[in-house]
Amino acid sequence: MPDALERDQDIVQLIERGDTEAAFGRLVDRYEQKVYRLCCGLLRDRVLAEDVAQESLLRIWKSLAKYDARAALSTWIYTIARNRCLTALERRQVGESLMQRDAGGQLDHAAAAPNPEPMAASTSLRALVDGLPERYRQALTLFYFEERSVGEAGAMLGLPDGTVKTNLARGRALLLERMSQLGLSDPVLWLEEAT
Repeated sequence: MPDALERDQDIVQLIERGDTEAAFGRLVDRYEQKVYRLCCGLLRDRVLAEDVAQESLLRIWKSLAKYDARAALSTWIYTIARNRCLTALERRQVGESLMQRDAGGQLDHAAAAPNPEPMAASTSLRALVDGLPERYRQALTLFYFEERSVGEAGAMLGLPDGTVKTNLARGRALLLERMSQLGLSDPVLWLEEAT
C-alpha cells in the first residue's frame, strides 16, 4: 500500500488544499483509462463500460472534497468504479430476467447455444482471461493488467488478501489449462506473437 499512497500524493495534496478542480484534472489524466479498463473487465460490454466509467468519474468528482485518505486514492477510485459496475450488472440481470419472462425463455436457449467458431491460435491473452469466471478474471485483471498489489486488489474487490491469492492461483491454473487445450501453452508462441 505505501506505493499506492505515494503514487497519488500530488493529487491528495491538491485535495487537502481545496483545489478539487486541479486534483480532478490530474486524477482524470491518470485514471480515466484505468477506470474504463476496469469497467470493461467487469461488465464485458464496451458501450456499457463507457457509460459506467463516465458515471464513476462523475461520482468521484462530486465526492472528491470528501476524500479522507483512509485508503489509497486509487483504492477509493476503484471501489467507486467497482460499485457502479455492480449496480449496472444488477440492473442488467433484472432487465434480462424480465425479457426472459416476456420471451418465454427464448433468451435462455439462445444464450446457451455454443459458439460455432473455435478460438484461433492468435487469440490474445486478454481474450483468454476475459473468458474466465468473474472472480478469477477480476483478480487477474487487477494484479497483472492493472499492476495492483494483492492488498490493493483485495481492497478494490472487497476481499481478504488470502481470497485474492487463491483466486489468482486458481485463475492462473485454469488459464494454463485453457491455453493447453488450444495448443497455446508453449511460451515460444507468445514471444513470436509479441514480435
